[in-house]
Amino acid sequence: MIGINLKKILTYPFVLLVRFYQTAISPFTPATCRYSPTCSHYTIEALQKHGLFYGGWLALKRIFSCHPWGGSGYDPVPEKKNK
Repeated sequence: MIGINLKKILTYPFVLLVRFYQTAISPFTPATCRYSPTCSHYTIEALQKHGLFYGGWLALKRIFSCHPWGGSGYDPVPEKKNK
């Protein structure tokens, strides 16, 4: 139980930053994300599902692949691996 709350506390500021981007910046820029879900939605889901470190790594990997020579299409956040 403590691990879940700590994960939420650690990821919350980053989720807020992405939500700020989604509401204050993204509406004023052209839609250029090549993936579904968008990179910002992917980032939030990855952080919530996997936590700050692995979720952050997945988000960075996704953002850096979002360019004309990168991938495109449907790319969901991977499920958590059972240990």
